[in-house]
Amino acid sequence: MAEPDYLATLCVDGYNIVGSWPELTQLRDQGDLAAARDRLMELMVNYSAYQQFQTHLVFDAYAQANPAAVETVTTHLSVHYTDAGQTADSYIERYCARWRSNPGRLIVATSDRAQQLTAMGYGAEWMSAQQLNADVLATTRQHRRQRRTQAKGSQRFLAHSLSPEAQVRLQKMRFGLQ
Repeated sequence: MAEPDYLATLCVDGYNIVGSWPELTQLRDQGDLAAARDRLMELMVNYSAYQQFQTHLVFDAYAQANPAAVETVTTHLSVHYTDAGQTADSYIERYCARWRSNPGRLIVATSDRAQQLTAMGYGAEWMSAQQLNADVLATTRQHRRQRRTQAKGSQRFLAHSLSPEAQVRLQKMRFGLQ
């Protein structure tokens, strides 16, 4: 299977986003940081696929002793856990430095001012946590509207809502074959 054509690479500072989005902050404050991470992953899967982004969601190890790990969630989303003692900021900074020679587009999503300046210094674009939240919500609404419109189009005729057996019987009745 061929690699998908990505419009951009999106690098997301996971815990910065968790601390900035009301829905995720509420989960975190209720003592369920894992649920906040999982919800962010779920939102990023849909957003990344819809926007055609290759997304790297980065969580730092914080006080964990676990080694660095990468989890490929979909073709559009991978989750990166840093080494023990390494911050997501330093991981993203190194990623920006390596990306610098890449002709593609890199967007860093964080509200950390130092990270913003570092990312832009390497030529990457910057998106605040609030802007990413607004984009994710707008994309979700747009996708739902499109699905509703498609569903309405397929339900245009009453016969389409009937079971296949009922459609066959109706067709036989219409042509006098019964």
